[in-house]
Amino acid sequence: MYFCEDYFNYGYGILANNTNVIKIFEVIKYDRGLLLRYPSQQKPTQLPKLMQSKKIKWAFDEYNEIHKILNINTVYKLNEAVKEKRIKDVIMLDEALHEKKIANIADKIARNRNIKMILIAGPSSSGKTTFAQRLGIQLRINKIKPVTISVDNYFVERKDTPRDKDGNYNFECIEAIDLKLFNEHLTQLLNGKEVEIPQFDFYEGQKKYNGNKLRLKEDEVLVIEGIHCLNDRLTSSISAEQKFKVYISALTVLNMDRYTKISSSDTRLIRRIVRDYKFRGYSAKHTIATWDSVTRGEIENIFPFQEDANVIFNTSLIYELGVLKGMATPLLEEITKEEKEYAEAQRLLSMLKYIKPISANEVPTNSLLKEFVGGGDFKY
Repeated sequence: MYFCEDYFNYGYGILANNTNVIKIFEVIKYDRGLLLRYPSQQKPTQLPKLMQSKKIKWAFDEYNEIHKILNINTVYKLNEAVKEKRIKDVIMLDEALHEKKIANIADKIARNRNIKMILIAGPSSSGKTTFAQRLGIQLRINKIKPVTISVDNYFVERKDTPRDKDGNYNFECIEAIDLKLFNEHLTQLLNGKEVEIPQFDFYEGQKKYNGNKLRLKEDEVLVIEGIHCLNDRLTSSISAEQKFKVYISALTVLNMDRYTKISSSDTRLIRRIVRDYKFRGYSAKHTIATWDSVTRGEIENIFPFQEDANVIFNTSLIYELGVLKGMATPLLEEITKEEKEYAEAQRLLSMLKYIKPISANEVPTNSLLKEFVGGGDFKY
C-alpha cells in the first residue's frame, strides 16, 4: 500500500518510502489537465527538454474515446470479460476498430492522387510489417496497388558504415544508408523509369545486382517502411506533396487502475520478448539486455520526427497482454537472480500476474498480434 496524507491505494511496482526522495520533477498545466515531467533513465539527474507531442496526445485521446465502446480500460474489466466468457466479443470489436482505422487511412491516401509514396515508421515491435500489409489490402480496394521497397537493400558498403563511440558499426544511423543512390532510384521510379533494385548482402557487406528491375505503373504507389521514414533526409529528392507519412506505435490504453498506467514501452518489450524467442531463437535475457540500445536508437532516429507524420496509427490491442502473458511468463521466469536482467524480468512478471490469460487461438489470423505470436495470414 502507499498513502499521501489521507489518500491510500495499492502500488503495482517498486515505490519510494517517502516523497522527499524525488528531487527532480516538474508539474505544469497542459491542455485540460496537468503534465508531470521527470528525468529519463538515460539521464536521471536532469529534466529533459519539453517536447510538444500534440499528435501523440490526440492519438491517445482518440483511442481512449474509441475504447469506451468496449467498456474496458482497466485490467479488472478485462479480467471480468475473460471470466464471463465475453472476451471473444471484445477481441472482435477491438480488431474491427483496427480495420476501420486502417481503411480510413487508405481512403485518405486515395483521395489525394498526388501521393506516390507511403512512408511508415515506428519504434520496435509496433507491428509495422503487418500494418503495411493490411494497409496494402485496403489500398487495393481503392484501386491503388502498393509496391514495397526495402531500405535495408540500400545500406552503404561495409567499409563506409559509420561507427559508434565504442567503435562498433552503427547500422541504425541515417548515414548508414546510401542516401544518394536511394534518392536517385526513387526519383527515376516516380518519373516512370525502370531501375534495378540492389540486394544487400549482409554477410559480404555490399550491394549486389541480381536483375531485380522495377518500373512504377500509373496505379501503383511505393510503400517504404523503416526507422528513418519520417526523416525527410531519407527522401530529400521527393516533394512533400508526393509523400504520405504514417507513424505507428503501441500506445497502450489499458491501465492497471484509474491511477496506474501500463507503459507503452513495456507492452512493446513483452511483444518483442515473445517474437524474439518464437522467430529468432533469442532468450528473454538477450532481449532485455539489448532493449536499452534499441530504445536509444528510437530516441535518436524516430521520436524526434513523430509529429511530422500525416497520420498516427495506434497498434495496441486492449486484450493483447492476456495473450502474450502465457508465452512471456515462462521465458521471464528462466532469468535467475544471478543475472543482471533479473530485476527487469521480475518487474514485468509482477505486472503480468494480475492479468488473466487469453488463448492465442482466440486471435484472428489477420490480427496484428499474430506478427508476434505466430500463426497469422501474412508473411514476415
